[in-house]
Amino acid sequence: MLKRILDDRQEALLKEQRACLSDLRVALARFDAKADHQSTLDRSIRQLDEFFLLVVIGEFNAGKSAFINALLGESILREGVTPTTAQVNVLRYGDAAGREVVEEQLEVLTAPIDLLRDIHIVDTPGTNAINREHERITADFVPRSDLVLFITSVDRPFTESERAFLERTRDWGKKIVVVLNKVDILDAGQEVEEVREFVAKSAQQLLGLTPEIFPVSARLAMKAKQGDSSLWEASGFAALERYVQDTLDEGGRVRLKLLNPLGVGLHLCGVYLAETRTQIDVLKQDFGMLEDVDRQLALYEEDMEREFRLRLADLGKILVEMERRGHHYFDDLMRLSRVVELLNTSLIQRGFERHVVADVPQQIERRVSQLIDWLVESDFRQWQAVRSHLSHRQQEYRDRIVGDDETSGFRYDREQLVETVGRDVQRVVETYDRTREAKQIANGARGAVAAVAAVEAGALGLGTLVALLTTSLAVDLSGIAVAGALAVVGLFIVPARRRRAKREMAEKVVEMRDSLETALRSQFESELARSVSRIREGIAPYGRFVRAERAKLDGSQTDFERLHLELERLKSKVDQL
Repeated sequence: MLKRILDDRQEALLKEQRACLSDLRVALARFDAKADHQSTLDRSIRQLDEFFLLVVIGEFNAGKSAFINALLGESILREGVTPTTAQVNVLRYGDAAGREVVEEQLEVLTAPIDLLRDIHIVDTPGTNAINREHERITADFVPRSDLVLFITSVDRPFTESERAFLERTRDWGKKIVVVLNKVDILDAGQEVEEVREFVAKSAQQLLGLTPEIFPVSARLAMKAKQGDSSLWEASGFAALERYVQDTLDEGGRVRLKLLNPLGVGLHLCGVYLAETRTQIDVLKQDFGMLEDVDRQLALYEEDMEREFRLRLADLGKILVEMERRGHHYFDDLMRLSRVVELLNTSLIQRGFERHVVADVPQQIERRVSQLIDWLVESDFRQWQAVRSHLSHRQQEYRDRIVGDDETSGFRYDREQLVETVGRDVQRVVETYDRTREAKQIANGARGAVAAVAAVEAGALGLGTLVALLTTSLAVDLSGIAVAGALAVVGLFIVPARRRRAKREMAEKVVEMRDSLETALRSQFESELARSVSRIREGIAPYGRFVRAERAKLDGSQTDFERLHLELERLKSKVDQL
């Protein structure tokens, strides 16, 4: 219908508008906007080709039905002091009066009245109706309206329910005209002006602008149209009808018709721009949580490395002390007065093992066992720290409302994911088997030491492997001692052999220490990397979700910002028609 009355400029503007609104429809679908918002936009776009829609809203006792009857000049709608409009009534032109029930709470009334040829009038249930379904239906019609007539009564102007409903109407960018009804119940014109000023001030505060306000008496207007013309001036309807006629002429209807979907589009752009920004703000906290975990893990690795060096130093002290005892042993043994003893290899070896090696294997076994327990406990505490951090994040999600819909995709997906990751981490903590973990690390350490020492580990413990290494040392050094005894040809030979034995022992101890440290460091780095990797893998789904959502939200924010600017530009062009 609309295309038949548009000129070339208006036709081009309509084409631009359709394209922009179609882009917005795609953006809303991509963002997974609320279904009712998407359907509202769809209906608003379709309405470009429909009749002009004038929606009348207000409280049930404001006289909406009486006002519409006076506007039409016929008693089409029932009137009363109690709520008489229990459903939405759409008034259309028809060759004869009729009533058709379209839905349970939607009826179409037809009447042969010229005003209805190009305009459909919607009579809605009161904003304070007991049945909240009525208000929902009323709110459903407001986004589809081209012009809103807001009826309030001089005896109860601008009630709280009217304020709340008018505020929601304003958010849809609708042109609103305020009708101040029942002025005939006031005694003087001064009282009417006082009420009008109150309504104007309240509307200015609420809407940010002062709408057109018409003080009228629908009752007097109806009597005047039915024959008592002396009441026409007192009814105040003349000014209102002139305004309606001027506003709803062909050009005015076209302008308001084009503005209708633009207002809906701007409102939805504003809603989802705010939603994207809110969600991006939430994701900043998610990124912060992931960064916290990364920092924790980095500090964890630093602390573990520092502690590991200290523990290696303790192991080194055991070997240094063994070397010191060895030097004393050689100083005491390798003297000319004890040449006979030097010829007894087994005696030297037993003495070396008893006085020098002593309990070194057991000490190292204990220290390595403590190191393994420390690794396992540190890994477990780190899992507990991540669990605690996730638990705190989950609580933040429960306390923070994002959007109106509790089951919106973003919130639901995020909460489900965090809960899933949290459950996985919790399961790791609850089923963490310290004995199994320690055994695994011990086996790895034993195998690493055996590999460095080039011996077969088999079922041997780490202490036994260390004992083999130190026994081998004892055999090698006793051989040096015997060789020194056999080569006694002068006073300088034994001291030279003693120095050689000390030097050989120092080299052997360094070699043994290096072997142990290399093996243990390799195992330590492997276990630390495994620990950090498991934690990172545990929260990886959360990280992927956050990055993917941020990319999606950035794209949506860009789309809504661009579309908002485009809709504002089109609105400005329509305003100039």
